[in-house]
Amino acid sequence: MAQPTTARSSDLPRWLRSALPADLIDADDQDRGRRDRLVDGAMYLFAFAGGAITIAETWELHPPWWRGAALVTGIVVLVSLRWRRTHPAAVGIFAAATAMIVITASGASLVAIFNAAIRVRGGALAVVAGLSIASCFTIPLAYSPRAEFWGEVGVGLLCTGVAFGWGLFVRARRELVRTLRERAAHAEVETRAAERSRIAREMHDVLAHRLSLLSVHAGALEFHPDAPAAEVAEAAGVIRESAKAALEELRDVIGVLREDGGERPIDPPQPTLADLPALIAESSAAGMRLTTQIDLGDEPAPAALGRTAYRVVQEGLTNARKHAPGAAVTLTLRAADRALEIDVRSLAAVAVAAEAPLPGAGTGLIGLTERVSLAGGELEHGIDRDGAFVLRARLPR
Repeated sequence: MAQPTTARSSDLPRWLRSALPADLIDADDQDRGRRDRLVDGAMYLFAFAGGAITIAETWELHPPWWRGAALVTGIVVLVSLRWRRTHPAAVGIFAAATAMIVITASGASLVAIFNAAIRVRGGALAVVAGLSIASCFTIPLAYSPRAEFWGEVGVGLLCTGVAFGWGLFVRARRELVRTLRERAAHAEVETRAAERSRIAREMHDVLAHRLSLLSVHAGALEFHPDAPAAEVAEAAGVIRESAKAALEELRDVIGVLREDGGERPIDPPQPTLADLPALIAESSAAGMRLTTQIDLGDEPAPAALGRTAYRVVQEGLTNARKHAPGAAVTLTLRAADRALEIDVRSLAAVAVAAEAPLPGAGTGLIGLTERVSLAGGELEHGIDRDGAFVLRARLPR
């Protein structure tokens, strides 16, 4: 299962890439988009403005030596924001702790709190939050008159809460985007796997029948080289027609994989119950001793049901021809109460048309089980008490 957490740069238009955060694309510090540069500039400007306003308002409250120290400290905290993405916990703790003592770090501290809420988890985030709340009390205690103390505390808590809550909101939104992207990637993988399975099943259903017919007639020519010229010509004609039909049906299946002009490919027409007589005639012409009992009732079967029923019969006849050449086969198809029942029974082989059984991939019954299951039906296959191989399906109408 694919689990991508970032989008590949080559998959995104240039304008869209420049509008996304670097955390959501595969960008490093030297390749950040326009949005990140704007956000960085806005945050640095906010932190600088906050520090400048606070030091201007408290300039007269500081002794000369403290003014220089506060100015340098504010600049150091402002510069530390440069590493807020790579070391969010350290920058957040440093800025929040400094803001408890030096008021010029208050602007940068809000930026660091916002960044920590986006990127930090667990205990480190709790430490940042605790220091930030503590600074809302220590700064007013040092700079504000007693009458204004609680008002300044309220403003500080409000600003801290906004920064913290906004950061958590941004984190939740980014995690949602990542989750949706992972789900989309997983759904794409599942869709491709399902499509490959459908195409493989369709190719097996289409080609196995035709190629088994071709192999039976070719085997007859091989084991009867002294047959009359008329019979050889007839067998060769059947082989040619079977090969032509196989190529045409293969071309139809491959057409499903192609797109023309960006439009969704159209599935080729699928056989239904109306095509059963032709299928039975082909099997009988190939030498199969086939007995049929068909009773579809008066109510016409839906097209989807007819397609599935045809594939069940086709797979049953193909398996009988491949694995029990010369065996007597009984096909029973009848419309029961709200269902269509299909029974293909192959008795023990009494003749062999080829030296060895025709090769099989072993996936025909697996694919047929999936097809019947998708139609809401049930499929059974195995050896009964009489030693005959039975393929039985029940499809809801």
